[in-house]
Amino acid sequence: MSSSPSLAPAPITSAVAAGLLSAFVGFASSFAVILQGLIAVGATQAQAASGLMALSLAMGVCAILLSLRTRMPISIAWSTPGGALLAASAGHEIAGGFAGAVGAFLICGALLTLAGLWKPLGRAVAAIPSPLANAMLAGILLSLCLAPVKAVAALPVAGLSIVIVWALVAKWKRLYAMPAAVLVTLGFIVAGGELNTLDIATLWPQPILVPPQFSVSALLGIALPLFIVTMASQNIPGIAVLQANGYRPDPAPLFRETGIFSVLGAPFGGHAVNLAAITAAICAGPEAHPDPARRWVAAVVAGVGYIVFGLLATAATAVFSAAPPLLIQAVAGLALLGAFANSLVAALSDPESREAAAITFIVAASGLTLFGIGGAFWGLIAGGAILALTRWRRKA
Repeated sequence: MSSSPSLAPAPITSAVAAGLLSAFVGFASSFAVILQGLIAVGATQAQAASGLMALSLAMGVCAILLSLRTRMPISIAWSTPGGALLAASAGHEIAGGFAGAVGAFLICGALLTLAGLWKPLGRAVAAIPSPLANAMLAGILLSLCLAPVKAVAALPVAGLSIVIVWALVAKWKRLYAMPAAVLVTLGFIVAGGELNTLDIATLWPQPILVPPQFSVSALLGIALPLFIVTMASQNIPGIAVLQANGYRPDPAPLFRETGIFSVLGAPFGGHAVNLAAITAAICAGPEAHPDPARRWVAAVVAGVGYIVFGLLATAATAVFSAAPPLLIQAVAGLALLGAFANSLVAALSDPESREAAAITFIVAASGLTLFGIGGAFWGLIAGGAILALTRWRRKA
C-alpha cells in the first residue's frame, strides 16, 4: 500500500528560500554603506554604481564556485566595515582621487590573496590584539552611526519614519529591519518626485574601468586598514560561523579566492569581497536544509541572487542618489549600529587593554589626518603603543 504524499515542502525548497533571503538581506541591508564609502573617496555616481556592480558580481561568482567546489555553504559578502572605513574618509584628500583609492583596493586584494597563500600574514592579522582591532572598527563606524540622529534633526518626518520603522521591525525580526528601512526610504524618494528626472536608458549596467594610481598615503590610510578590518571583522568571523555549524574548511583557499576576486573587482571600483558572517548563518544553519551536506545549495542560490542584484546596481544607485544624502547616510548608519555596539563592547571588555582601546577608538573616530593618512591607521598605532607601554610597565 503506497503512503500518502507528504504535504511538507521538499527540503531543497528551504535551501532555495534561504539563499534568496540571504542575497536580499545581504544587498538591501548594507548597499547604502558601500555607496557612501565609494562616493566619499571620490567616485562619481557612475563609478560608484560600477563598483557596486563589480562587488555584487564578484560575490556571486565567488560564492558559486567555492560552494560547488567544497560542497559547503560558502557565503561571500562585500566588506561592509570596509565601506564604513571609506565613508569615514570623507573630506580627506586622497592622492590621485578615486584612481588612488582604486590603487589601494588593488593592494588590499593582493594582501587578502597573500593571506591565503602565506600563512604567517594571516597569523599576523590574527595576532593584532582584539580590543584594538575592535576599537579601530568602532571608531570608523561612529561617524556613520551618528547620521540617523542628524537626519532626524534635519529631516524630521523622513528621518523619524525610517528610524521608527527600523526599530519596530527589529523588535519583531531583526533580519528584516534594514530591508524595511530601505523600503521606507524608497517610499520617500518616490513621493518626493525625484525619480521623474531619471533617464531609463542610463539605468543599464555600465562597468567603468578606472586606471589605478598608487601612493604611500593611500597604502597606509586605506589599503592596510581595509585589509585589517576585512580580515578581522569579516573573514575570521566568517570561518567561525561555518565552524559553529559543523563545517571545517581550510581557511587559506577561501582567503585566497576572495582576495583574487577582490583584485578582479578593484579596477571597476569594488573595494573588497570576503567571507560573509551574518548572512552566512542563513545558508549554513539548519533552516537552510536538514542535511548539512545539502546546504551548499543555499549559498549557490545566494550567489545567483547577488549576480542579479549586480545587474540592477546602476538602477539602485541612480534611485538612491536622487534622495538627500543625509537620508542615505541615515540608512547606512542604522545598518552599522549592531556592528558598532558589538565592536565597542569587545574593545572595552578587557580591563588590561581598556585604556589602549579607548585611545584607539578616540583617534580613529577623530577624523585625524597626518601626512595624508587617516585616523584608522593612527588609532591602531597610538593604541598599540599604549598597550605595549602598559605591558612593559607591568613586567618591570
